[in-house]
Amino acid sequence: MLRAKAMIRWVKFLSMTVAAIAAIIALNTSWGVVPPLGKLLDPFHGFWQNAETNATPVDETLSFPELHDQVTIKYDDRGVPHIFAGSDYDLYFAQGFVVARDRLWQMEFLTHLAAGRLSEIFGERTFELDKYQRRIGLTYGAQNTLKEMQSDSVQTLLTSAYTAGVNSYIATLTPDDYPLEYKILDYAPEPWSPLKCALLLKYMSWNLSGYNSDLRMSNTLAKFGKEVVTDLFPNSPGRMDPVIPNGTRWPFKPVPVKAPEKEFQPSVSRPLLPRQPNPANGSNNWAVSGSKTTSGFPLLANDPHLELNLPSIWYEIQMTAPGVNVYGVTLPGSPSVIIGFNEAVAWGVTNSGADVIDWYEIKFKDDSYSQYWYDGAWKASTRVIEKIEIRGQAAVNDTIVFTHHGPVSQLPGESALRANVPAGHALRWLGHDATPEARCYYYLNRAQNYDEYVNAIASYHCPAQNFVFAAGDGDIAIWHNGKFPARWREQGKYVLDGSDPLHDWQAWLPHEHNPHMKNPQRGFVSSANQNPAAPDYPYYLGWNFEPYYRGARINEWLASSSRMDPNDFRILQLDTKNLHAESVLPALLRLLEPDKLTSAQNAILQRLTKWDYFNDADKAGPTIFTRWWALLYHAIWDDEFSGYLRVPHKDRTVQLILEDPQSQWFDQKQSETTESLADLAKSTFAGACSELETELGLLGDDWHWGSYRGTDIVHLGRIPGMGILNLDLGGDLGIVNATGKTHGPSWRMVVALGPEVEAWGIYPGGQSGNPGSPRYDEFVEQWAAGELAELLFLKSADDERAQAASRLTLSPR
Repeated sequence: MLRAKAMIRWVKFLSMTVAAIAAIIALNTSWGVVPPLGKLLDPFHGFWQNAETNATPVDETLSFPELHDQVTIKYDDRGVPHIFAGSDYDLYFAQGFVVARDRLWQMEFLTHLAAGRLSEIFGERTFELDKYQRRIGLTYGAQNTLKEMQSDSVQTLLTSAYTAGVNSYIATLTPDDYPLEYKILDYAPEPWSPLKCALLLKYMSWNLSGYNSDLRMSNTLAKFGKEVVTDLFPNSPGRMDPVIPNGTRWPFKPVPVKAPEKEFQPSVSRPLLPRQPNPANGSNNWAVSGSKTTSGFPLLANDPHLELNLPSIWYEIQMTAPGVNVYGVTLPGSPSVIIGFNEAVAWGVTNSGADVIDWYEIKFKDDSYSQYWYDGAWKASTRVIEKIEIRGQAAVNDTIVFTHHGPVSQLPGESALRANVPAGHALRWLGHDATPEARCYYYLNRAQNYDEYVNAIASYHCPAQNFVFAAGDGDIAIWHNGKFPARWREQGKYVLDGSDPLHDWQAWLPHEHNPHMKNPQRGFVSSANQNPAAPDYPYYLGWNFEPYYRGARINEWLASSSRMDPNDFRILQLDTKNLHAESVLPALLRLLEPDKLTSAQNAILQRLTKWDYFNDADKAGPTIFTRWWALLYHAIWDDEFSGYLRVPHKDRTVQLILEDPQSQWFDQKQSETTESLADLAKSTFAGACSELETELGLLGDDWHWGSYRGTDIVHLGRIPGMGILNLDLGGDLGIVNATGKTHGPSWRMVVALGPEVEAWGIYPGGQSGNPGSPRYDEFVEQWAAGELAELLFLKSADDERAQAASRLTLSPR
């Protein structure tokens, strides 16, 4: 049986690699460089060397001069390393070593992406992307954070030990041993550095906080005026179920912020190329107190929603040394556990959505861009020369102009970089600052109670996160956490005046002023990227948060449940109830006239009418509703909000349909007649039926949501043949089970606190980054089935449950 499985894996690996090579040669569109096939196909040195028939490595002992004492690493039957070290230095050395052993290419590829260095690998095809990455200042932010790391003994220890571990692994490699992607793309790994640890953190920070609509909002304001914009883009949505509930007392005096007397009227800009961090990045987390559980102790759950890739964004690990025994997932390339638990506490995170990025319109003195107008005088700018190496070509020097706000990512007259990059504007992003997130995770991994958790997250700045917490002593809590600028109302909703000091970030919120609550009377805390607090919260943190639906469904479920157990949390993570559809579909159905529909359209209508509002894989209702809603949404807004304008949220659209069905916005301005909501509903329903019949045939099994939408887990480097496509799954964005086409739950975790901590988790990937390994995608089937794996949390290396599948011993030389 084992030999049969190994043969299947070998055939799969061979076909995967052949497909990748064929696609690269045939298309030659992704990278512009064809690998030298002789080297790649060499049976003694090429891709054949990456095929693994055994899931678990053999027992091994290695010696390194950097170590202070022996480190024992036990791999369990899921390929998870359990590290037991005698000091912090040895612990993080070992973490760097084992993560690099499984994920080296992924770590290095992401740091090349963050630093704007992909052209060194792929040639001129990625030049514009590299230029963009440098112009938005990821390396600038990483260099500032590196200085912060080097000024702090804890962060210095973390990053230096981790770096030494990675480099010790790299030193063991010959070209034969390189991960497969290096062979396909024909390059070699380079030494790791603490700067790369910082780059990894900035890459994640930009993905989670870099989304903004300042430019489009300014254009929308210029076209429609303040009254319309205030109505269609309210700072607080009509329906709210915020992270911190309404009625919470705020026992502090807010930091004063002086607003300008006159509103700034920014210039209208024309964004071009559409590239921003994906707004679907989000998450769920919640914790309930022992009063609502069968055990009498708290339960905690977390499932961050990120892009689904192979190798996975997460790597599972246990790390034990004097003063710490922590289990969870880490970001390959960065030390510590990011989401996890120890013997006493557990924590998880969701993205906060708070506004920590602004664009400033700059008035330059002349075309030299050496001076800009600020506070009634000309102020000198600075210049940074970025040398972009391009494979197969001469390097290109790119000059970036900096103001005190930040980099001017696109100068007037230059070709556009991205949709959210206006020409002649400076970018102020919190991620440019020196931020001590590595310090936060060091202390969070060791926290034993609520106070230590709060002290740890106080040093976490960007990207802002909702940190949920539960402890064995009974406490539960949640903090909307980060370093937030104290803003005047709507500061940053539109492009700001780069010449006015009152448009600068004038002050910071004290950490204790961040929205938070501990042990609420309702017995639970939760977050789903929605508004952090009700309108009575005294600070403005932004306006563009996730709609009401996911958070409301979670809170509805937790409020109505009692005596919950870990399996109940697993079931909630898989919940596919579509509150958006439930709220608006009945009103839309009432607008249709069945007697005027064709027989085929009536069959579709009957299927939709009988739908129970759950986006399950085997139902056609979600397919019909999703297509109908998309057409209706565009019919309502595209005639006036197309191009370079911000389009109203879907929850504001639902509010108009339910509360103002005679709204002017339902009329199609370019037509000679006056359309009503009913007109649009009828025409777009007919359009949805026609489109789906053209694509899928008559109503049948092909209309089922799972097969229609499909879920793809693609290779991180987009190498063909090395991902998994068209998984037949339920859920969707905006639903608790937020599985989408290429985004979804990247790590599901449930932790039961108590005298003996128990935990379960899964991610859609595997521990190995090698496509030739059985551990490359080992967890995907279990993840797709909605199952969780029991996590083996060992108390010590001598734990009687520590029946290791293999053992790696690292010894001082």
